[in-house]
Amino acid sequence: MTGGFPFAAMLITPETKLAGLPFYEAKLQKALAAAGFQTAGQLLRHFPFRYEDRRQAAAWPHGAGSESVSLEGTITDTRLQRFGYRRAVVEVTIEPEGGAGLLSPVVLRWFNMPFLQKTFAAGQDLVAYGKVKAAKNGRLFIDHPEYEILTADPAEAFIHQKRIVPVYHAREGMQQKQLRSAIYQLLEQITDEAMPDMLPTPSERGDFAGMSRALALRHIHFPASMEEMEAARRYLALEEFFALQLNVLHRRHTWQGLRGTARTGPGELYQQWRALLPFPLTGAQERVIAEIREDLAKPHAMNRMLQGDVGSGKTFVALAAMLYAVESGCQAALMAPTQILAEQHYLNFRRWLEPLGIRLALRTGSRREETALPLFDGAEETPQILIGTHALLSGDDALTNLGFVVIDEQHKFGVEQRARLVRQGAAPDVLVMTATPIPRTLTMTVYGDLDVSILDEIPAGRQPIVTAVREEPDTAQVTAFLKEQFAAGRQAYLVFPLVEESESLAVRAATAEFEKWKKCLSGYEVALLHGRVSGEEKEAVMQRFRSGTVQALCATSVIEVGVDVPNATVMIVFDAERFGLAQLHQLRGRVGRGQHRSYCILVATGENPEAVDRLRTLEKATDGFAVAEADLLLRGPGDILGTAQSGLPGLKLGDLVRDARLVRTARRLAADILSADPPLSRPENARYQALLLTGSQLATLS
Repeated sequence: MTGGFPFAAMLITPETKLAGLPFYEAKLQKALAAAGFQTAGQLLRHFPFRYEDRRQAAAWPHGAGSESVSLEGTITDTRLQRFGYRRAVVEVTIEPEGGAGLLSPVVLRWFNMPFLQKTFAAGQDLVAYGKVKAAKNGRLFIDHPEYEILTADPAEAFIHQKRIVPVYHAREGMQQKQLRSAIYQLLEQITDEAMPDMLPTPSERGDFAGMSRALALRHIHFPASMEEMEAARRYLALEEFFALQLNVLHRRHTWQGLRGTARTGPGELYQQWRALLPFPLTGAQERVIAEIREDLAKPHAMNRMLQGDVGSGKTFVALAAMLYAVESGCQAALMAPTQILAEQHYLNFRRWLEPLGIRLALRTGSRREETALPLFDGAEETPQILIGTHALLSGDDALTNLGFVVIDEQHKFGVEQRARLVRQGAAPDVLVMTATPIPRTLTMTVYGDLDVSILDEIPAGRQPIVTAVREEPDTAQVTAFLKEQFAAGRQAYLVFPLVEESESLAVRAATAEFEKWKKCLSGYEVALLHGRVSGEEKEAVMQRFRSGTVQALCATSVIEVGVDVPNATVMIVFDAERFGLAQLHQLRGRVGRGQHRSYCILVATGENPEAVDRLRTLEKATDGFAVAEADLLLRGPGDILGTAQSGLPGLKLGDLVRDARLVRTARRLAADILSADPPLSRPENARYQALLLTGSQLATLS
């Protein structure tokens, strides 16, 4: 026995098929297959989401509690009660070992699950996990607890009782005890030789002294202590981060190896454009433009990300870079995630570029437009700058000499979508932009293949936005405030989380609220905009809103990015708890774009005090990086960026907030491996090729 796991002679690797393993009974094999577990790696990487300490029984409760507890007791009664045609309640009464005595029994209740009654019988011992509540008569109960009937079999008891017990997310057709037993039996068979370490040099000292992948897997599933579990989690998390960093840095190395073309003109176009601007560029904009121009002058392709808070002037930087590229004789393209944003870029670019004689084209799903302007410097009869949506991905006969690509709100696009646009040129220089400030750890993990520029200044003259959280304000008060703003010539956005009402969600929907606010704001023009509106309708609505014909725009988050109407000074977000902080910050950035005082009002239901406190972060935080850090702590990276959009899989064990040191360690380890030129060509590094060739970093790990 080693750590409680006897080793067998059978060789089990991550790729070993579960079907046919001799130590699994036929019934268990069938259940594993039905639950989607095909290989040993898949089963071993189905990690616990929490643990119950069953080494000693928890104290029996005297009353209601605010935290979930794990109770061990004996069933004394079961009953099924029906109320009317559809409502049924299963009640299971448990008492502590030896009888209740002075302690009150606890009733476990399940609603509308009558089949559960057959599961229980008087005299059974079980463990129940949930929050204890108290009725007015003092009766204690737990609604819909997790539960497990204990066993008298010593072999089974060794797995499920008197230890720290792992609890797994359920899989269809598998009970908790079945899943736990299957993983335990598999862990009995694995050896270090069959589970080689993925980390390049297993540490002989420090945090991971003596640790191996096989040992970490045993300890994370069946730890002797929570300290042992945490050490195993950190080791396996480091493997995850290492796999990610290896791919990210390999992508970076591969991109830098592409032979590109120096694509920067002398800067005459840029200087002509600067002279036309009615305001100076910020120091940050000038610094970033210089960084990009330096990249454009190099003989290999640029791959740079531009981060900037809402209103920091990213579009001006992109336009300046495109002018340098166009002046060198190539085409430039800008891809935006929505038709609204693409058309807005097109209108702005046309206004700025008309005096320079640059030929501009718009490509969206519903529009194809070109400016009838003279061409710069005798170029061929094709657009020099194309602006579009996903329509650019389908191939465009006008993209004959694409040398510079700008991707706006890049996290809205998948990796393959970005690659398809890039492939339409010959190793073009690429600038991706985001108005979602990304914490450094997240940038290193997800976008470590990019050089990063940051706009950390807001143009002079921008008015601060007054942000306030309000719990269900009176409609009459809101109406009066809006009419006061409209009378002063201002406009407003009314934002809702849903397009149409849902039977399952008590959340406001734009279509229903549009009808309500048309009546409340009678005398003023109210319009509706959401993702299901056709392209032509969207264009018409936005044109009316930009011109001031529409005073109030009822919309969903479709207006989140890029919409620029300086006269719109009021943003009211209803059911604001349904949005993330970073998304709310983006929405807030649609106002405060002119010289007038602007307001962002976050309307909350007040049903969840924690959600209201979260929203109050925005009352104090105006800096996007501070908001992003808070959102990262609260919701995690997947919700902020959509990690799948980066081309990287989600993390099962790694936490980009608490494991920042591991991220840095993983990056150093990966950089050491890739220090060879070409990378991974040395024989001793051959085992890392699989991580790159699979296309999914975690495929080898699982």
